[in-house]
Amino acid sequence: MGAAGIFSEDDRVELIEGEILKMSPIGSLHVAVVNRTHREFDRQLGDRAIVSGQNPILLNDFSEPQPDIAVLQPRDDFYASELSKVADVLLVVEVADTTVTYDRETKFPAYARAGIAEAWLADLPAECIEKHTDPVDGVYRKIEKFRRSDTIASSSVPGLVVAVEKILG
Repeated sequence: MGAAGIFSEDDRVELIEGEILKMSPIGSLHVAVVNRTHREFDRQLGDRAIVSGQNPILLNDFSEPQPDIAVLQPRDDFYASELSKVADVLLVVEVADTTVTYDRETKFPAYARAGIAEAWLADLPAECIEKHTDPVDGVYRKIEKFRRSDTIASSSVPGLVVAVEKILG
């Protein structure tokens, strides 16, 4: 649709379950949390994974969300030949200041239905990170909350262990 001129490359939209949804504007706190997360993941993972920021992942023919961070299987072409697919995704992270409900009720069920093993929600108003794992029938059956003083370890990315304070600031 971008090539057809329906949307410009600057329009913030994503495809979820066949619907084109307008994404909220990004504020400075959101930017800072995404940047801190990206830097920490890059620092820890190095060449073991690709840390992809705000790029689309292909869940199915009807959903192509753009998580704030996706940790992907490493590939020599850095996904130049095709978008990342579910099998490539180790972890997704959504950062939410005004979109907590949308992320929890729309995006996370889409991730769970697709079978993405792990998704984190940085809930900025609540000052916590939720770790969602064990997807079954479109629902993550295990949700853990981590506060500023906690450390969160990924279940799907070996060795990824982060102090919540390093992400939330």
